[in-house]
Amino acid sequence: MNTAVIVFPGSNCDHDVMHAVAGSLGTKVRAVWHRETTLPEDTDFVILPGGFSFGDYLRCGAMAARSPIMKAVSEHGRRGGLLLGICNGFQILTESRLLPGALLPNRTLNFVCRPCFLRVENVSTSFTTLFSKGQVVQFPIAHGDGLYTLPEEELKALEDRARVVFRYSDPDGLTGDDANPNGSANNIAGIVNEQGNILGLMPHPERASEALTGGEDGRLFWRSILESFTKGGR
Repeated sequence: MNTAVIVFPGSNCDHDVMHAVAGSLGTKVRAVWHRETTLPEDTDFVILPGGFSFGDYLRCGAMAARSPIMKAVSEHGRRGGLLLGICNGFQILTESRLLPGALLPNRTLNFVCRPCFLRVENVSTSFTTLFSKGQVVQFPIAHGDGLYTLPEEELKALEDRARVVFRYSDPDGLTGDDANPNGSANNIAGIVNEQGNILGLMPHPERASEALTGGEDGRLFWRSILESFTKGGR
């Protein structure tokens, strides 16, 4: 499985992701500058990393969504290729209309940076096949605009079609308001598109991929992707 990590001006998690993917999976990982117009021909998996693309001017992810490489990224996702947006990458996916909704400033209007617990909601995606439904994992968050929102009718459709993949919770898997770090609707932390091949995720699995940095729950996330890809699933 060959992975391309898109690098924008202001990306600051690109090397973290490349290190985590290469270390966890032992697969080829290449950086692709945002001004390129094509992905490497053998690309199987594309990651939009976290950071502050273009300084978060206008809206988070709005300028990056219009970078030259995003046409190729969008085509990759629409063909069914695996596509992951982490934190700022999730914001870019919504700004590109590859995922529904929007990420607004946290309800506290403060930047939040800390470990958080997530409950796995859907294990039928390419990103979660090795998890158990209801399993609680811990990934860190680091964002100022992480409040996921969607019109009520669309939110209901998202929930009804099991497109919520991760939800903020407490260590016991309870999803009360106290477990919601940013005010996201229904404690949503990560969603997939209708086809299940594009995931937007606010927390950072790449920062939970080694015991040295505080946890290894992220390794199961990366291994799920490789397992699904190897079996030809989504």
